[in-house]
Amino acid sequence: MPPRVYVAIVDDDESLCRSFSRLLREVGFHAIAFHSAEEFLADPLRAHFGCLVVDVQLLGMSGIQLHQKLVSGGDRVPVVYITAHDDPAARAEAIGIGCAGFFRKTDAAPEILEAIRRVTFTDVSNGAGR
Repeated sequence: MPPRVYVAIVDDDESLCRSFSRLLREVGFHAIAFHSAEEFLADPLRAHFGCLVVDVQLLGMSGIQLHQKLVSGGDRVPVVYITAHDDPAARAEAIGIGCAGFFRKTDAAPEILEAIRRVTFTDVSNGAGR
């Protein structure tokens, strides 16, 4: 049995956090929602997450700023972006930082789940699981 993979959902939309958490749990992930980047950064267990699903536009620190902060601190946790506003400049910036996926909130859930599976199970199989 593969180890349990923790996925953080960082989005200020409470209903999206609830529904996406439920979806992730149904397919075997352990999902924990955070309603801001600052709330995620304050979590003492944040190093245990195998993947982050992050909204680009958040109140306070943006998803891209969160990703930049993690990368600059040496944290290479895979980040999958979801957004209601598919701005080409934000997409280019996210790709430039090294995101594991960039999706619109209206994209099909199986596509988003596949991106999460790809990065989490690759990391676990390489012994680099979180």
